[in-house]
Amino acid sequence: MKQEDFFSSRWMLIISTLGIAVGTGNIWRFSRVVAQNEGGTFLIPWVIFLFLWSLPLIISEFALGKSTRKGPIYAIAETAGKKYAWMGAFIVFVATAIMFYYSVVTGWCLRYFSTALTGELFVVTDHLEFWNQFSNGYQPAVFHLLVILLCGAIVYHGISKGIERVSRYLVPSLLIILVILFIRAITLPGAIDGLNYFFTPDFEKLTDYRIWLNALTQNAWDTGAGWGLIMVYAIYMRQKEDIALNAALIGFGNNSISLLAGMMIFSTVFSLSSADAMVEIAKSGPANTGLTFIYLPQLFERITGSSSVNVLIASLFFLALFFAALTSLISMVELATRTFIDAGMNRRRAIIIVVALGAVLGIPSAFSSSFLINQDWVWGVALMLSGAFIAFAVIKHGASRFREKIINHEGSDIKIGRWYDILITYVVPVQAVALILWWLISSVTWDAEWWNPFHIENAGTVLFQWGLVIAVLVSLNKLLTRNGKQRA
Repeated sequence: MKQEDFFSSRWMLIISTLGIAVGTGNIWRFSRVVAQNEGGTFLIPWVIFLFLWSLPLIISEFALGKSTRKGPIYAIAETAGKKYAWMGAFIVFVATAIMFYYSVVTGWCLRYFSTALTGELFVVTDHLEFWNQFSNGYQPAVFHLLVILLCGAIVYHGISKGIERVSRYLVPSLLIILVILFIRAITLPGAIDGLNYFFTPDFEKLTDYRIWLNALTQNAWDTGAGWGLIMVYAIYMRQKEDIALNAALIGFGNNSISLLAGMMIFSTVFSLSSADAMVEIAKSGPANTGLTFIYLPQLFERITGSSSVNVLIASLFFLALFFAALTSLISMVELATRTFIDAGMNRRRAIIIVVALGAVLGIPSAFSSSFLINQDWVWGVALMLSGAFIAFAVIKHGASRFREKIINHEGSDIKIGRWYDILITYVVPVQAVALILWWLISSVTWDAEWWNPFHIENAGTVLFQWGLVIAVLVSLNKLLTRNGKQRA
């Protein structure tokens, strides 16, 4: 069936795709990782990996989605060969596994927005106890179900009438809220100390390999590169739209928003605290939630002398966090839905299955922080492997041919040069292999029980779950490559 659903314009594609990239990773995770990795020193490798990892993969995802008009399974099969369809299925599985617990995190943001808006957050005497009571109760499951149903309703209406219509309001609103909070934060007494810590590098500490490895991991989280999400949105690009320019706008736009959020949070924290406290705060709370859900609410209580203004600022922050999480979650639901559509299912039936699976399989993370931490660890690390599989598909197809025939199509605004061939063929795979090898070697060296598959965060649990999923997908490879009739 001929595809009829497209993004209405380039800007709506850019705005919607920014919704993928801009998530809690930009607001919550980014500031935490910067604080744990020497402040401004971290920003240097973080920017470098935007060029060496994220941009090549974003370009590849745009090209794969646009050229095949299919999700990761069929796109990888058409580009690299049918026997590699399992790699596309692994990409889908990783993003979907993240979706199961990300809906819980999105629910947290919605709950904290409601508590801030009603003022309930400001009558709390012990924020750690408040967080523990909330996270260990039934409410996370309730908000998780509300969020996954909301995403299902949006994705059910397709691209132009669903995802685009919602992104048109959510993404600009998110940016406006962040700008308002940024302006307020940098005018606080002592905010300059936070900005100095955030932007001043210590070049001697650049020899610490952990900073570089964390920068690479954060870039994958930051931009959405290698998730397969951008690939799916690219299915709905119009033929005349340029791949390279869109990829550059997404990469640079996303990182700019991370910097904006970082300046806002560091200015706020330093105005009432210190560098040492910031590092400790970043490590606190279950799953490192201390900065966002335990400490920032305390700061919002003291950010001005007016309680009503403090309520407004806190409400805006958690609303921005919820918008960021929701737009990212919508893309994960669309990825899973599109996979069923590619296999021949109509959108209505596909979304019912995806929402049902999301609702049920998100429950363990809603009731157990240990389970959520485990899943975040296992499938967060797997994004490196997903990115490597995308690069492999391009390499197998022929990087030069892929660039000349698919990326640099007739009418392209920007022509990509041979530098892309070098990055996608050599640099991206080397980064993925180096990261995974470092992680394995360090696990064996420092963790006596690295092999134990039942630990929350170690090599054993990752290798066990990866191995199980890959074994199943490889065994089902022929089934995965059966051509389904596409129905939008």
